[in-house]
Amino acid sequence: MRKFLLLLLSLVLLGPLGIDLYLPVIPGIAKGLGTPESLIQSTIPLFILVMGVGQLLTGPLVDYFGRRPMALAGVALYGLGAAMAALAQLPAVFLCSRVLQGLAVCCTTVALFSCVRDRLNGDDAARAFSFLNGTLNIVPALAPLAGGLLAEWFGWRAPFWALTAYALVVLALIARGLPETRPGNTLRRLGLPVNAYLAILGQRRFRVFSLVNTGAMAMALTYVSLSSQVLMGVAHLTPLQFSLAFGANGGWIMLVSVIANRVIRKAGRPACLAIGTLLMGLGSLTLLTSVAWTPLIWQTHWLSYMLPVAIACSGLAFLLGPAASYALEPYPDQAGVAAALNGFVQMAGAAAISLAFIALPLPPRLSLSLVMLLGAVFAGLARLHTRRLSGRLTSLPR
Repeated sequence: MRKFLLLLLSLVLLGPLGIDLYLPVIPGIAKGLGTPESLIQSTIPLFILVMGVGQLLTGPLVDYFGRRPMALAGVALYGLGAAMAALAQLPAVFLCSRVLQGLAVCCTTVALFSCVRDRLNGDDAARAFSFLNGTLNIVPALAPLAGGLLAEWFGWRAPFWALTAYALVVLALIARGLPETRPGNTLRRLGLPVNAYLAILGQRRFRVFSLVNTGAMAMALTYVSLSSQVLMGVAHLTPLQFSLAFGANGGWIMLVSVIANRVIRKAGRPACLAIGTLLMGLGSLTLLTSVAWTPLIWQTHWLSYMLPVAIACSGLAFLLGPAASYALEPYPDQAGVAAALNGFVQMAGAAAISLAFIALPLPPRLSLSLVMLLGAVFAGLARLHTRRLSGRLTSLPR
C-alpha cells in the first residue's frame, strides 16, 4: 500500500508544481515574452479553472478506459504542455501551454482520486487523502525557491524544462508500477453523464462536503494569488525572502497534516472537521484584527499576513481528507464520475470565489480574511451534517 500511495503522490504533485515552480519568475516570464505581468499572473486562476471544468469531461473517461491509461495520458500531456511553455516565443503560446497542462492534471487528478476510492473507504480513505493533500505541501515549501534558483542560473524557461523532465520520470514510474484498480462493476460509458452528475449534485451529502474543499481551496488560491503583492509589494520582501516565507508555510502544513492523520485515526473524521472549522475561523479573525486594530508598522510586517495564513492552512490540513472521503464514499460504482464532479466543484468553485473576492475594492488581507470566514462556514455546516449520516450507498442513473 505504501508503494501504491507513493505512486499516487507522484501524480498529485503535478498540479501544485505546475503553479508554484514559476511563481517567483512571473516578472521574468512577462519580460521575456514582452507582455504585461498581469497576463502571466492570470495563468494561475486559468490553470485552476481548467483543472476544475476539465474534470467533468475526464471523469467518465477514467471510468470507461480505466485509471491507469488516463493517468499515463495525463502525464504525457503534462510533459508536452511544459515543453511548449519552455519553447514559447509568444504570450498566446504560453497561455495555451497552461491550458494544456491544466487539462493534463484533470486526467491525473480524477485517476488518483478514483484509485483511492477503489482501494479504500471510511477513515482509511480519509487518511490517504489527508496524506496526499498534506505531503504535496512539500511543493510550496521547496518549489518557489527551486524555481527562482533555476531561473537565476539558466533563465525563466528552466523551470518548465524541469517540469518536462519530471513528467518523463513520472511517466516511467506509472507505466512500470501503477496497477489498474477499476472495479469490475464500474459503469462504463462514453459521453457526458449529465444525469449522473445531476443525481450526485442532488444529494445533500455531496453538496455539503464538496463545498468544504471548495472553501478550503479558495482560501489557498486567494492566499497564493495575493502573496507576491502583499509580501513583496507591501512588506518589501526580496524574491528569496518571499520564497523562504512561502516555503516555511508549506512545511508547516506538512507537519499539521501528520497530526491530522493521527486525529482521524484516534478521534475520527467529525473531530477533524470541527478542528478545521475552528482553525479556519481563527485565521480569519486574526487576519481581520491585524487589518482593523493593529498599528501600521505591524500591518506592513510580513508576519501580520503569514501568521493568520498559517493558522487557516492548519485548518485546511484537517478538512481536505475527511471532506473528500465523505463526499465520494457513497459512489463505489462510479468513482471516476463522482471524483470528477467533486474536483469540478472544488477547483472551479474555488477559482470563482477567489477571483470574486480579489476583484472587490478591498485591501488584499481583508479579502483573504473574508474567504477564510466563508471556508469556516462551509466546514461548520459539514460538521453539523455528519450527525445525520447513515452510511448508505447511492444508486446513480445508468
